[in-house]
Amino acid sequence: MTIRKELVRSLVAMLVFTLLLGVAYPLVVTGIGQLAFRSQANGELVHVHGRLVGSKLIGQNFALPVYRHGKPLYQHGVLVTRPDPRYFQTRPSGTTPADNDAATSFANYGPNSTVTEKAIAANIAAYIALNGRYYPGGLTAAKVPVDAADTSASGVDPDISVANARIQAYRVAAVRHLPLGTVDALVAKYTIGRSLGFLGEPSVDVLELNLALDRL
Repeated sequence: MTIRKELVRSLVAMLVFTLLLGVAYPLVVTGIGQLAFRSQANGELVHVHGRLVGSKLIGQNFALPVYRHGKPLYQHGVLVTRPDPRYFQTRPSGTTPADNDAATSFANYGPNSTVTEKAIAANIAAYIALNGRYYPGGLTAAKVPVDAADTSASGVDPDISVANARIQAYRVAAVRHLPLGTVDALVAKYTIGRSLGFLGEPSVDVLELNLALDRL
């Protein structure tokens, strides 16, 4: 077999598999996704009165800008914000900037890393500062749920644990001047059960919950 025949066969094989796996297969998968799972394939976007407000798959900030001398404060070109106490907050984000859906990632630090220790301690302190004054009897580090102290694997998880939501419900009810029972009922309504009935833990859809609060 000559080198020329080998080259021709190699080029034909490359062309065939490029068309098959690089063009035809992605088109088929995309077509099936758009026909059978259109919402999921397009990011489960949520619109209110025709305006895009978020995605069911990506966490987002529910925050207010920080002002200094009457102007929004920026650090390294990023707007500085603080959590809006009227809304439930998602878990800490591991991306830069926070909740950056274009750069999902996790901090690859071990459990004994001082960086991990400091980050978790800072997240716990921020959680207590936001919710502690509203929680009956005061909020201590031992009562802070894990998902309020640590980031998720993707860094942009959109939901929180039921325990996390129950703690935040005291703040949201107080700030919005709503009965705690009303807020707890909404938490229960937007709690998602285990996948297939046994995988994972129940979680609360933060975006849908906050939208429901605004509708009140």
